[in-house]
Amino acid sequence: MQALQLFGDRDLRVSEVEPPPAPGPGEVRIRVRAVGLNFIDVWGFRGMAFAKRKLPLTVGAEASGEIVGVGEGVEGLAEGDRVVMYGAQTCGRCKACREGRDNLCEDVSGVMGFHLDGFAREFVTMSARLVIKVPEGVSFTDAACAPIAFGTVQHMLFDNAKLEPGESILVHAGGSGIGTAAIKMAKAIGCTVFTTVGDDAKGEKAAALGADHVVNYRTERFEGEVRRLTKRKGVDVVFEHVGPETWNGSLLCLKRGGRLVTCGSTSGVSTSMNLMQLFQQQYRITGSFGCSMTNIRASLAKMAEGLTPVIDTVLPLAEFGQGLERLESRKVFGKILVTL
Repeated sequence: MQALQLFGDRDLRVSEVEPPPAPGPGEVRIRVRAVGLNFIDVWGFRGMAFAKRKLPLTVGAEASGEIVGVGEGVEGLAEGDRVVMYGAQTCGRCKACREGRDNLCEDVSGVMGFHLDGFAREFVTMSARLVIKVPEGVSFTDAACAPIAFGTVQHMLFDNAKLEPGESILVHAGGSGIGTAAIKMAKAIGCTVFTTVGDDAKGEKAAALGADHVVNYRTERFEGEVRRLTKRKGVDVVFEHVGPETWNGSLLCLKRGGRLVTCGSTSGVSTSMNLMQLFQQQYRITGSFGCSMTNIRASLAKMAEGLTPVIDTVLPLAEFGQGLERLESRKVFGKILVTL
């Protein structure tokens, strides 16, 4: 079968590989239909793996497909079911996994497409425990945005930031895959949304999604604009995933007792901050990584109800590398997907 493999830094090739084994007890075999691109793919493409990995490595951390084989003892899944797959190989035994919070697994083997062979291949065999059915009416391309992009936003906004209807939120990088999802999810519950973008064209698109206030961070200081627009009160929540470039400005945007939730650090991995500001303003800062199985199900349910992902580009498998380069250049608005 065909698979897209990473042979070295920025060296992606479509290869012929052996198909996966038939599903064993508790497993299913899936024909992959769509793969979503994320910044974790860019990090892997650049050679930024946080642990040793064996090359060549099949890439792709987020995907949808249909079941073509079912192993003994699998319940609730059948051949022909459309599904999405969890993006990490978790143990299934620890307390977190038993509770469906696989993003807190105590013995995770690694992230698919980053540490372990991922989903950019025609077929994959995996534990049925890590597979979730897709509701009727949700396309393969939309569904492929649920396991990481939509699931991550669902976890950030509602599990961690505890975003409530009517609150105000600043969403950084409103043109990104998770940024567009955050704008739509926050507006769906009646929040006032502020967002940052890198150019005016993205700003117009973000406003069309429902963002109430859009700041071009290349021409304006976003923290000054947010404080001006809120009459120096600040926002309830900051949705942060940029890192050092925006960190301290983000804190200045928070109202007293405000919440900052972060899932990324695309501009670097370390920063400094004013600790007196932290405790005097009683900020609540939460790190957020991945999502739970419940978050993925909730994301798919929202898609079925009409809250769909913003799709920038859909490419064939052979153009996966071009998609990563487009993502890395930050010229996207929404998600880039690859279909098989």
